[in-house]
Amino acid sequence: MADHTTDWPPARKRLTPQQQANVAARYKKLYAGGASIRSLAERSGRSYGFVHRCLSESDVTFRPRGGKSRP
Repeated sequence: MADHTTDWPPARKRLTPQQQANVAARYKKLYAGGASIRSLAERSGRSYGFVHRCLSESDVTFRPRGGKSRP
């Protein structure tokens, strides 16, 4: 898989505006593909809040909480 932790900018380092835009675009693409916010945070070494904020600033429509409902 191409999204290992080492593929992301180092955690605990402030990102430049260009790096943040690149990371936000990547989060947006992965989230649209079905990844959860928690899994994106774990993969990238960033906090849930950071990932959520990046997605929010990218005008992502969030999925409802709780996963898929039972039939």
